[in-house]
Amino acid sequence: MPTALSPVIAASARWLLAAFPPATGPLNQALAEAQAGHAATIAAALRYPTALDAELLDLLGPGGSGRLDFVTGADAPPLTDATHAWRTQVDETVVSWAACLLADADLAALAAACLAATHHGSDSVGDARRLTIPSPRDHRAAPLLRHPDFLGPIADLHRETLLDLLGAAPAVTAPEPG
Repeated sequence: MPTALSPVIAASARWLLAAFPPATGPLNQALAEAQAGHAATIAAALRYPTALDAELLDLLGPGGSGRLDFVTGADAPPLTDATHAWRTQVDETVVSWAACLLADADLAALAAACLAATHHGSDSVGDARRLTIPSPRDHRAAPLLRHPDFLGPIADLHRETLLDLLGAAPAVTAPEPG
C-alpha cells in the first residue's frame, strides 16, 4: 500500500473504533483493530485506485471527520487540539465504504477481489479473512463495529457509489450460465 494512503487508513480505522468501540479486553481490541484496519485498507485502495489518486490525496487532503461526527451525533472535538489532529486525516468516503464492508462479509469479499483491478493489487491487504469470513469470535469482539443497524447511517452516506463501483468492476464478472 502506498505510504500516501497510510495516514488515511490509520485515521479512518481509528475513527471507526472510536465510534463503534469493541468489547472490553485486549484481545477484543486487537481483533476489532484488525477488522477495522482491513476494511479501511480495502476501502482506501478502492477509493484511490491509482498512484495518481493517492498522490492527489496527499496533496489535497482527505477532508476530516466533521460530517461523520455530526451523523453519529458525536461532539466533534476542536481540531486545533493536537490530540485530535488525527481527525483531519479521516476520509468520509473511506469510512463509509469500510462500514459497508464491515456490515456485509459478502460485499467485503467482492471488494477484496476487486483490488486486483487497482494499482495496489490484490496482495495489498494481505489475509483479510477477519473481514471477509468473520468468525463468531470476530463478531463478539466487535459487536457494534459489525452491526448493520449501528453502521447504517455511516454506510448509507456513500453506499450507492461503492455498489456502483463494485458492480462495474471487470475483475468480478459473473460466469456465463450453462
